[in-house]
Amino acid sequence: MPANSTMGLRCLALVTEAFGGRNGIAQYNRDLLAALAEVGPLSSLTVLPRYTADDFAPPKGLIQARPKRSRLSYSLAALALAFGRRVDVVFCGHLFMAPLAAALARWKSAKLVLQTHGIEAWERPTRAQRTAAEAADLILCVSRHTRARVLDWAAIPPERVVVLPNTVGEAFAPGPSSLKERWELEDKRVLLTVGRLDSRERYKGHDRVIATLPEVVSRGHDVSYVIVGEGDDAARLRRLAQDAGVAERVRFIGPVDRPTLIQAYRMADLFVMPSTGEGFGIAYLEAMAAGTPALGLSAAGAVDALCDGALGTAVRPEQLASAIADLLATRKPEPAALSGAVRARFGRQVFSECVRLEFGRLTEAA
Repeated sequence: MPANSTMGLRCLALVTEAFGGRNGIAQYNRDLLAALAEVGPLSSLTVLPRYTADDFAPPKGLIQARPKRSRLSYSLAALALAFGRRVDVVFCGHLFMAPLAAALARWKSAKLVLQTHGIEAWERPTRAQRTAAEAADLILCVSRHTRARVLDWAAIPPERVVVLPNTVGEAFAPGPSSLKERWELEDKRVLLTVGRLDSRERYKGHDRVIATLPEVVSRGHDVSYVIVGEGDDAARLRRLAQDAGVAERVRFIGPVDRPTLIQAYRMADLFVMPSTGEGFGIAYLEAMAAGTPALGLSAAGAVDALCDGALGTAVRPEQLASAIADLLATRKPEPAALSGAVRARFGRQVFSECVRLEFGRLTEAA
């Protein structure tokens, strides 16, 4: 149903980041909101973010207000956007905003949609957040693991809690890469991890990969481990590589722009992110859509991104080193075939249709 439908529903979206944001939640919000603007049963969509980092051009049919960083200014801005106008749907992009979103939805007699991602929703939240979640007409979860954790603490009918996984952009596709030459890795087998080096997110598992390198090398693989990302945990990881005697094999690239990121995915022989805390893990999809096999742990939301082993490989932590060595010894899958399989399951068209169906059902009675 196009955005100019006669249903004329008006949506206010409260998000941490969306257009102009950089993290995985911002990307999910962009994908969801763009799909709503394109195919959702709405006539208007106004987005209020807390943060923006980059310049942006929102899609047609969507207005993004200026960010408000403090909680007070954000709450006042949300009230101002709702005052004196009709609001039929309130979309809340993060659990910690749920009490504000629920209050606005009650005030405007609007439907409430709450988005949950990962660790923020895995433990029992505050009473105010839990009460707000239980008042939601629809809770979207990026993975089965997150859905199960929400249902553990929320007294809400299970049919209101739906899995809507991440999607992957068309730019992530097989193709040439000049990075092996540029980064002087021509004769190496390349492992790649993409993710923040944040001391609060050590669950991503960079240190686990570093720990496997001596065994992988001992099994005959002349390997380099390339880390794309930045954060305050880089110094610790450098020390770990030094202590393990593999410092010359670990390359800290830092942040890169999107074209370079796509080339990095294409360059790698294997994408490895042995994370225990992913709500989903968009980087797995990006790597596989670019034609590179992905390896993760059989933990949390990563199993959904790896499609229970049908697209990528999921192993237990103690199997990581042998899995890396075995996959490096295996012929790399045909990139176009892997990319096509990823898009058949997680492509934009599939994602947009799921958004249309979920929001269409939600708003039929509005």
